[in-house]
Order: sequence, then C-alpha cells, then structure tokens
Amino acid sequence: MTLFLLEANDLAFASNKSDLEKKAADLTTGSVPTLIEVQATEDLTHGYFIVEANNETEAKQFLEDASININLVKEVRLVGKELDEVKAGDPKIDYLVTWNIPEGITMDQYLARKKKNSVHYEEVPEVQFQRTYVCEDMTKCICLYDAPDEDAVRRARKAVDTPIDDIEKI
Repeated sequence: MTLFLLEANDLAFASNKSDLEKKAADLTTGSVPTLIEVQATEDLTHGYFIVEANNETEAKQFLEDASININLVKEVRLVGKELDEVKAGDPKIDYLVTWNIPEGITMDQYLARKKKNSVHYEEVPEVQFQRTYVCEDMTKCICLYDAPDEDAVRRARKAVDTPIDDIEKI
C-alpha cells in the first residue's frame, strides 16, 4: 500500500467542521482505499486528504466518488510518526505548513537534515511537531503542528532552520 496526499481547493460540500467530519466518517470503510486523515483550513477553503491506496488513480477516484474535487495528487512518505499511530488518532493539530522543497534535494538529504535539526524544536516548547508528509518526488512537504499561534510555528520553523512557503490555521 502507498500513501497519497490529495489536495482540494473546493470543500463546498461542507458548510462547517461537523459536515467535514461526517464526510470523513462516511469515507472510513476499513477497506482499500482507506482515508487515513483529513486536515482542512479553519475557513474550509482548502483540504488535505491522506489516502492509502494501491495507486494514484485509485486514491483520486476514491475521493471523487464522494464528490470531493481534487486538484493535486502526490505520493507521500510519512515522517515523524508511525502510520498506526496516525490511524489510531492523535493530538490536536492547529497549523499546517507547506514547504516547496528546492530542486536538487534528495529524500536521503531531506531525512538527514530533518533528523539533525529536529532537536531544535525543544527551543520552542509551546509548539509540538506532529508529523510531516513528504512528496516522494521531492517537490513539497506538509508539516502538522500543535501550537498556540502562527508566530509560535514561525519561531519553531526558524529554530529548525526550515522555511515556510505557506501556513494555514486548521
């Protein structure tokens, strides 16, 4: 099985967080493809779906069959948590950071850098790094945080010497 990040810029099917949670619950079937998690912006304008599937086409069709319009599909690697931990549910997520990885960085380089720098999260104790999904094609990653505010997330990213291309309140 492979993990896929699917982004949607149209969450019109959900007028509130409860609608989104109901849609996610309806998609939780226990069979393949499987919805692992969904994170949506506070204003419900942008959603990130993590789906476990056999291939990209199957993952996209799974959400489109549920009337969710997808504008991006990427194979991803989970970093910072085990998949079973994510499936079991986890602590609160407040912010999602997107970073478009510069050309020329390999997955091995990214992972080594992350391992080396992650100890610096301790410098910003009010922020809890939860996990990252790194696109296997090394174009971007999304990082999930439990934090009191956007400024705290920015301080944490500075501590680990990693840029922010976009930050969204979840």
